[in-house]
Amino acid sequence: MWYAVISQDVANSLPLRKIHRPAHLQRLNELNSAGRLLIAGPHPAEDSPEPTEAGFTGSLLVLDFESLDDAKEWADADPYFLNGVYQSVTVKPFLKALP
Repeated sequence: MWYAVISQDVANSLPLRKIHRPAHLQRLNELNSAGRLLIAGPHPAEDSPEPTEAGFTGSLLVLDFESLDDAKEWADADPYFLNGVYQSVTVKPFLKALP
């Protein structure tokens, strides 16, 4: 089943994001290779397609797991969460309706 992982960044998270991005992306690429990633991306702090010094306010991931507990366990082990980029993470079931 699909699960939405909705995170909120700490203030001024950009320096931490830069440090931990490779490990964060590695985990997402593993899920993508297994066909278990629907969408992933950050929420820019400013209305701009290119990141600015303002950085990001959080992220949205939609991932496939066997259970909500499995999805939460995965989210709890994310390098962004473990290293203080995310101040909070919410994981909940997601039903893809369109397209």
